[in-house]
Amino acid sequence: MNAGQQHLLDTYRAAQRGEAAPPAPGTHTVRTAREIQQWYRFRAVVTAPADRLPARLRRAAHSAAACLLRRRAAERVDGAAEGAEGVDGVVRSGAGRGPMPEAGRASTSGVGRVPTPGPGRAPASGAM
Repeated sequence: MNAGQQHLLDTYRAAQRGEAAPPAPGTHTVRTAREIQQWYRFRAVVTAPADRLPARLRRAAHSAAACLLRRRAAERVDGAAEGAEGVDGVVRSGAGRGPMPEAGRASTSGVGRVPTPGPGRAPASGAM
């Protein structure tokens, strides 16, 4: 049942009981929004500055902690927690030694991507 149908039903019930008809839906929406806005402005003026500062500090500490946790989770996803074994369980040479020099680095556009073998190296699957 939508708001219009509910209003018609309420109007019918009010007429049967001899009561005043309820206001149409949306009649007081603007007034209610203004009252809510006025209430928030009133609270901002009445609230003491000493009461406002701890809330701001809590929010700042919470957002800083969330940022640090997001960074750690991103580092784990990038392969820091993968160890010496690759995605398929094969131990690759050079795994776990740290970052490669820029000149020999393969493009890392995907997360968990297996590097392609360089010149003179056999593919990781053993097929030649």
